[in-house]
Amino acid sequence: MGRVRKVLVGPWFIGVLVLVVVGGGFGLYWFQPWKLWQDKTVDEALPQVAQSSAPPTAAPSPAAPVAASTPASGPQTLADGELISHEHTTSGAVKLLRLADGSHVVRLEDLDTSNGPDLRVWLTDAPVKEGRAGWHVFDDGQYVSLGRLKGNRGSQNYVVPGDVDVTRYSSVTIWCDRFNVSFGAAELARA
Repeated sequence: MGRVRKVLVGPWFIGVLVLVVVGGGFGLYWFQPWKLWQDKTVDEALPQVAQSSAPPTAAPSPAAPVAASTPASGPQTLADGELISHEHTTSGAVKLLRLADGSHVVRLEDLDTSNGPDLRVWLTDAPVKEGRAGWHVFDDGQYVSLGRLKGNRGSQNYVVPGDVDVTRYSSVTIWCDRFNVSFGAAELARA
């Protein structure tokens, strides 16, 4: 008859096993690799100012002249630009809009980028640089976080806080806050 070997599991083996499990769990949480295969599409309408609840006024008679200086009630484009790729392939358009009530919105149109952990939309004063030179510049200067990226695809609106002077900012980036890197960015050309 053959001999049966008895394998002893020592405390060092259990310690290494615990470190591997904890390290693997932390790595999965930190990198969230599954997001590379998950797309989230968000398609929001162009922002409009909420309508007043005041009762409608009488319609002008057909013969009454219409004032030529009446401002349009839709949003006005102050600046716009095209997204370029940085850490991840990114495309789409960016617009800085002023609504009829004077508030500002950054609009991403036809966005297409990778999903990732902790992505934000930032309004920044940094110049947009192509290639690796542009990956890490946006947190060096002034920036305003407009919130988490709602989806890695589609058209979305991000409200600019009322106390922000939009003339001080010249670019928009899709910023990965976890790894301090730009997925893509657009230089804003004033309209």
